Amino acid sequence: MAVTSHASIKSRDGVSTLADRWPLLGQRRPLVVYLCAIVTLDLAAIVTFSASTVFEWREALTFAALMGCGAVCIEASRRLGMPAGVSRDLLSAWWLPVALLLPPVYALFAPIVLQILLQVRVRATVVYRRVFSSAAIGLAGCSASFVFHGLVADPWALSQGGGRLILFAVASAVLFSLLNIALIAIAAHTANPDSAWREVLWDRESVLLDVVELCLGVTVSISCGLNLGLLILALPPVVLLQRSLLHAQLQAAARTDAKTGLLNAAAWQREADTEIVRARRTGDTLALLIIDIDHFKRVNDAHGHLVGDQVLVGVASMLRSQLRDYDVVGRFGGEEFVVLLPGADIDEARQVAERLRVRIGHMAIPVDDTLVRVTISAGVALMSVHGDDLIDLLTAADLALYRAKELGRDRVCIPAVQPPPRSLPNDPSTP
Repeated sequence: MAVTSHASIKSRDGVSTLADRWPLLGQRRPLVVYLCAIVTLDLAAIVTFSASTVFEWREALTFAALMGCGAVCIEASRRLGMPAGVSRDLLSAWWLPVALLLPPVYALFAPIVLQILLQVRVRATVVYRRVFSSAAIGLAGCSASFVFHGLVADPWALSQGGGRLILFAVASAVLFSLLNIALIAIAAHTANPDSAWREVLWDRESVLLDVVELCLGVTVSISCGLNLGLLILALPPVVLLQRSLLHAQLQAAARTDAKTGLLNAAAWQREADTEIVRARRTGDTLALLIIDIDHFKRVNDAHGHLVGDQVLVGVASMLRSQLRDYDVVGRFGGEEFVVLLPGADIDEARQVAERLRVRIGHMAIPVDDTLVRVTISAGVALMSVHGDDLIDLLTAADLALYRAKELGRDRVCIPAVQPPPRSLPNDPSTP
């Protein structure tokens, strides 16, 4: 399925959501160069293929019908809204038939039509993001179309259901998906070089969605080749799947912090409570970290809140890249983050906190002609040692964090554990 670009963040729900946080273009020269190159390449492809394509009414009618189905999908899902940033959709159910059945120039124009409709009818975003998304999807579709038409003499013969033709169609659809995701992933990684590639590429959920998209696209192509009227039968299930997908993404977005893409405080507390109950039942160890960015107000005062937001995003990205998939990480508010480490003892928790402190201390956020660097302080608490429930653990970790700040910041502290009172030898209560 086509990925609409902004910046990649993954939620613990397994649904790909995105924080709408690409930095200002002027602060990312490599990103500007990359975006301009992709858009220029797309325009060049439009000019080249337009000059070599012979207009036919059948192709124009097919293109109009598929774009009409895409418009109906958008309108049917419009009231649900769209998650901020990069979102997944099923509009490729209409883009892929354009690429497979029609000349490549139509695949270049298809995303432009639907991206304009998304901008006007669903969610207005920064124009350059829509332009880049159209270019990336268009180039991917054009490449798939060029390959398929090179392998198949008559693309409309796909409707006959021949195994060889279907195999070529599936291969072209896979090529479309790979190119689209690669172009978006490069942009997302260029926008945030500190992020891991696994954050902007596939996860298990994304692969499943791509398979669904591939099956839908090829099926709609075959139906469209048989009779354009069959699109009326294909439209309702695609609309239903599109609404279900957007609903899942909106649910995930409601659990995440808008600036960082991490769990928000309420969602983090629910997941942390679940992990604590599980640890009590199994007897496993569990540790909690509270992390605070040192002198964050100075960053906002010196460089502005937009730069401060970039620092938050950078710290959040570093946390995700250094933690395990099942660790529960969230933004607690302001410049404070919380991490739950299931199965970690006190030594492991301290090592994790120290690794995060060092990595974030080496991180640099480019701002104009300078680099912004920050440090963090962290407090560590261990279940059954510093508390038995979430409130006790948060209190202990917060006290340790306060001590780290008192000692000069940029350090990790663990709360002192008071030994249990011992009974005197002549105490009658002594057994």
